[in-house]
Amino acid sequence: MKVLLVYPEVAETFWSFRHALRIVRRKAAFPPLGLLTVAALLPNHWGKRVVDMNTRPLKDEDILWADYVFVSAMIAQRRSTKEVVRRCSSLGVPVVGGGPLFYGYADEFPDVAHVVIGEGEEMVPELVADLEAGRARPLYRTDAHPELDRTPLPLWDLIRLKDYASMSVQYSRGCPFNCEFCDIIVLNGRKPRTKSPEQMIAELEALHTRKWRGSVFIVDDNFIGNKHRVKSVLEHIIRWQERRGRKFSFYTEASVDLAEDKELMELMVRAGFNKVFLGLETPATESLKECGKGQNLRRPLAESVRIIQENGLAVMGGFIIGFDNDPPDIFQKQVRFVQSTGVVTAMIGLLTAVPETRLYKRLEREGRLLFKPNGDNTSLEGTLNFIPKMDRQKIMEGYRWVMDTIYSPHMYYERIKAFLETYRPRAKAVVAGNDIVTFVRSLWYLGIRDTKDSRSCFWKLLKETLLHYRSSLADVVTVLVYGYHFRKLFHSGMFRNSEVSEGRF
Repeated sequence: MKVLLVYPEVAETFWSFRHALRIVRRKAAFPPLGLLTVAALLPNHWGKRVVDMNTRPLKDEDILWADYVFVSAMIAQRRSTKEVVRRCSSLGVPVVGGGPLFYGYADEFPDVAHVVIGEGEEMVPELVADLEAGRARPLYRTDAHPELDRTPLPLWDLIRLKDYASMSVQYSRGCPFNCEFCDIIVLNGRKPRTKSPEQMIAELEALHTRKWRGSVFIVDDNFIGNKHRVKSVLEHIIRWQERRGRKFSFYTEASVDLAEDKELMELMVRAGFNKVFLGLETPATESLKECGKGQNLRRPLAESVRIIQENGLAVMGGFIIGFDNDPPDIFQKQVRFVQSTGVVTAMIGLLTAVPETRLYKRLEREGRLLFKPNGDNTSLEGTLNFIPKMDRQKIMEGYRWVMDTIYSPHMYYERIKAFLETYRPRAKAVVAGNDIVTFVRSLWYLGIRDTKDSRSCFWKLLKETLLHYRSSLADVVTVLVYGYHFRKLFHSGMFRNSEVSEGRF
């Protein structure tokens, strides 16, 4: 059996980092970790090739080589996935579709021969047996959440590691919280399941053996979901890093209650973590209550951010606008919170009701759903897929104002200064060869080619960092490059959709 594994193009969003990739000279931000893991679950005697369409185009000869094309996709890859399926169908090669996209959108892909909904460790063995026997069914589905002790090492040799800005590994699946808008517990359950420390070290060793150095993203939706186990694995990573001479720096996603556990923050920093993405969502207390985000209410949200940054972890924040309980001045509140806390990487999106979530089901009962989302919560044509309580036009205009404000050069650089006042970098910086090239290229892109206002702010901030915050230089360069991407993203026109301005929503 010959299988082509295809990872469709990711739509241009916060997480695509498309404009930043030009500066760091990489083709994609992250590798297709799920697809590489599925490849490892397939029989060794099968022929396997991977095409990540974010790093190279999919050619007809790639498709024609295969007996089957396996496609794994998220909602943000919906449009590209449709084109892949169309091409495979026209060439007569059957498609096997899996991943979060097919969980809520399988009905949009009638030409997919075999849809797999559920975790690969549970479903792939049965699918393989049926494909080899010539009796594969149209649909494979399970709600089982297997333990991760049978998850194999990803087949890293199927891709070029140097195409990517960061590598990815997964430690756990599932989250103990029950936020109304989130589909993580729908896909992966409420009980966090983890890999063993030995599995994690084996995955890091596999990357190290393949000469990877630098940034590694632990892709868990809540890395600290099981605090007892995560502390154990961190201790193993600390020892491994010491043996290997600290070749990796880590970042991940976590819940805000990280601020309540000083020991955990200490272990993360010692292991080489320097950034953490938090679902901060909103400074509006009633909106946090509405969406079931109780973990964000245990102490003032700004205090949690300050504690985490003072303990050596730069906070990247996810924010949402569009809750029923958002006050009329939510836009000003979001801007004030972001600026005052120094959350430089502030990914603010519009509320989206994702299929199968509690939010989706509630809005469906209330008769407020309008359409299925496109997976990009910054695109005005694919978000707020429901009738909001606040006037829709006011939300759209307010959102545009928020984005225009926080990513204006002056406000962005002021936010970096606020960040530097509270951030205490403690993890030893891991400097890879490409980091120096990135720094030099940032001088060109941000200090010479950018707009006049951006150039002025860039050089003032760089001077101040070198004089007063030299230990944070690597972090400053990183957020400067992120900021370049966010500004370009905003001014690309995606926030100024003509349908919004014409009131067609």
